[in-house]
Amino acid sequence: MYTFLRKILFRINPETVHHLVMSMMKIAYTIAPVRWLMRQMFVVKDKRLEKTLWGITFPNPVGLAAGFDKDAHYTDALACLGFGFVEIGTVTPRPQPGNDKPRLFRLPKDKALINRMGFNNGGSKAAAERLKRRKEILIIGGNIGKNKITANEDALSDYIAAFKDLYEVVDYFVVNVSSPNTPGLRELQDKAPLMAILNSLNHLNHKLGKPKPLLLKIAPDLSNAQLDDIIDIVQATKIQGIVATNTTIDRSGLITSTQEVETIGAGGLSGYPLRERATEVIHYIHQKSKGTIPIMAAGGIFTAADAKEKLEAGASLIQVYTGFIYEGPTITKNICKGLLNQS
Repeated sequence: MYTFLRKILFRINPETVHHLVMSMMKIAYTIAPVRWLMRQMFVVKDKRLEKTLWGITFPNPVGLAAGFDKDAHYTDALACLGFGFVEIGTVTPRPQPGNDKPRLFRLPKDKALINRMGFNNGGSKAAAERLKRRKEILIIGGNIGKNKITANEDALSDYIAAFKDLYEVVDYFVVNVSSPNTPGLRELQDKAPLMAILNSLNHLNHKLGKPKPLLLKIAPDLSNAQLDDIIDIVQATKIQGIVATNTTIDRSGLITSTQEVETIGAGGLSGYPLRERATEVIHYIHQKSKGTIPIMAAGGIFTAADAKEKLEAGASLIQVYTGFIYEGPTITKNICKGLLNQS
């Protein structure tokens, strides 16, 4: 059924249809019988799916990656689709509109998306207020970044502000320095600035009370030498893990015509073309760190086989985003059932 519906939805502007569908789902959630039906259709409960990490017990290993629910508008409704956790953001301390539209594009032949959203969000204080009002019990991650107008040398102040605002309402944090859509942001992946940000957030994390798990989201376009630096940084700062990976700026191997891709222009590519590289990065980090760094996998996960590939490469948890758009609301159920059948 979703295959047919997707054909209709894919005729509408991607950003428009996203807000339309999610608003409808939010309304549906308010109707008790529909809410019950959603849980019956999409939620898989089985103790064998549980994963305890950082003292948090995830009901299943399938989460929704940052970028889908940037402002924590839909967490209650998303809980009824069976996700083990949802990561909001990327959230910046001050509201910002993001980049000019159009800024989200589908590549159906490749089961991919290109986005240059630019951290469009209403600010960390507004997101925190929404999370305070949520009704469902759901593990929430807070993905934080810097505002576009903030110079890199002042980036730390943005990360600290967003961290403080979200501290009481999220279960873990992800530091995003790897989006290709904020000018100069990826420069913060260099060793010196990254060490400064993570050490400062670590200090604040302990100062505020019981420390929340702090993870670093990295780009898939890093060389092995740069990955070695990332491993060193994670071990030196003693943060709790890595999210691998963000979107890629690489366009090689696409089925979509070069002319169409060039017409779309800049942005981060996500979806199936990222699957192999994301798995390579996960495997490399897992092997080089001798399995000491917990990894949350993202990139090209559509099926239980894709999920298993990431878990076998060394990931502890997985996140979907583009796969959710292409596979529909049954993706979490299908992956969970597939993993149970393979266990």
